[in-house]
Amino acid sequence: MRLFPKKRNKLKYSLTSDNKFNALRKKEFSRLDSLGQTYLDYTGGNLHPKSLLSDHYNLLQKSILGNPHSTNPSSQMATKLVEEARKKILSFFNADDYYCIFTPNASGALKIVGESYPFEDNGHFLLLSDNHNSVNGIREYCKSKGGDFTYSPIHQSDLRIDEDKLMENITSFGDKKNKLFGFPAQSNVSGVKHDWKWVKTAKGNGWDVLLDAAAFVPTCKLDLKKVQPDFVSVSFYKIFGFPTGIGCLLVKKDSFPKLKKHWFAGGTVDYVSVKKSNHLLIANHERFENGTINYLDIPAIKLGLDFIESIGIDNIRKRIVELTQLFLTEMSQLKHDNGIPVVRIFGPLNTENRGGTVIMNFQDKDGKTFPFDWIENQANKKLISIRSGCFCNPGIDEVNHCVSNEEMTKFYSSRKDQSFDSSTNYLKYMSQQIGRMRGATRVSFGIATNTKDIETFVNFASKLKNKSISIVDELKGEGMLN
Repeated sequence: MRLFPKKRNKLKYSLTSDNKFNALRKKEFSRLDSLGQTYLDYTGGNLHPKSLLSDHYNLLQKSILGNPHSTNPSSQMATKLVEEARKKILSFFNADDYYCIFTPNASGALKIVGESYPFEDNGHFLLLSDNHNSVNGIREYCKSKGGDFTYSPIHQSDLRIDEDKLMENITSFGDKKNKLFGFPAQSNVSGVKHDWKWVKTAKGNGWDVLLDAAAFVPTCKLDLKKVQPDFVSVSFYKIFGFPTGIGCLLVKKDSFPKLKKHWFAGGTVDYVSVKKSNHLLIANHERFENGTINYLDIPAIKLGLDFIESIGIDNIRKRIVELTQLFLTEMSQLKHDNGIPVVRIFGPLNTENRGGTVIMNFQDKDGKTFPFDWIENQANKKLISIRSGCFCNPGIDEVNHCVSNEEMTKFYSSRKDQSFDSSTNYLKYMSQQIGRMRGATRVSFGIATNTKDIETFVNFASKLKNKSISIVDELKGEGMLN
């Protein structure tokens, strides 16, 4: 049995932005075509342009850079380049009244907020059911400090927030002194863009606002003069692919004193005494940059943002809208001969207030769901990079699969230690406990995506037309799956 025949039906696509972005792909991302790969995991990580590596290499080759915590020439040069990158970040996000704190990634930025926010002083944490786990994890800090937390639900139909319930939550908890509202500018799973107006409404009701911008800023403009959350998390490899291991936390200057650091490290203090057990933290962003920052890679951030500006973030946004609409249209038209859709797309089926991230399940001719890991395995064989699972966003998955509180209680009670060894597939175990499959398949588009990539995936999906889920076992028998 051959799932993927060599002959395929050609789809003819043409987008208004093709000329500019096809030329960009040829110049900066030609390795995609030379290696024959289709990359559709931009929300997981962007691809670096070739020129960014060469420009960064040339910068390092002509510079002597040393640990910034000194006044020697190499230290001062490193400090100069780091501060130029910091200044560029603040300019890029129009964030003059913010501090920029360098972190290992967006998760590291969110951790600073979680461990430093004063939940212990009559605190409350409000968050959406649609959040990355790095935001969900802040609830553990809140709980450990004696605070409370509340999840605001999302609609199953389109994975958008139940705004009536959110407004009810925002206008509640007036008895709480320290209130933090955290939400993503754009869902890392559904691509839904959440409403900026919530920032102003929440702040007007006494909330500090944490905006997770990691999935939003690679393709959309974030203007912090217009939208003024208190805290913003960013990851740079998601914007331009290189370097990994660097993000930042943007903190509004008038909100900075609210973050209470409970320890100190090298580079974060002006003064430390051993005899008196006293210390004095640096008064600005440096108090949260523990130890030696990544001074060799941070200068690449300025180069990466320069690259994005040379293309135009709005041009990238428009391109992603075009690609997403094309994808949604073509995939929605894929049906078995009996009319059952080949894929079930979760979330919005149009491009209004959504980004270029799409999740789906593949269905056989009887409407049964193909295992998402099997779909990814088949895509791997065709050199198509996609992602499967729950994408560090359990709220979306629980809504998509109608998981009840009772079912989650059953699942956790079956694992008294609430842990798994490395050999356990927890999603399969959970599926067994609740009696149905969990997880999904995700594709996402970015700066180097072209219509050929869309065509490749649509043709890949079309090979499942009129197939039964029994094909999974048949292919296993042929040794085509690991």
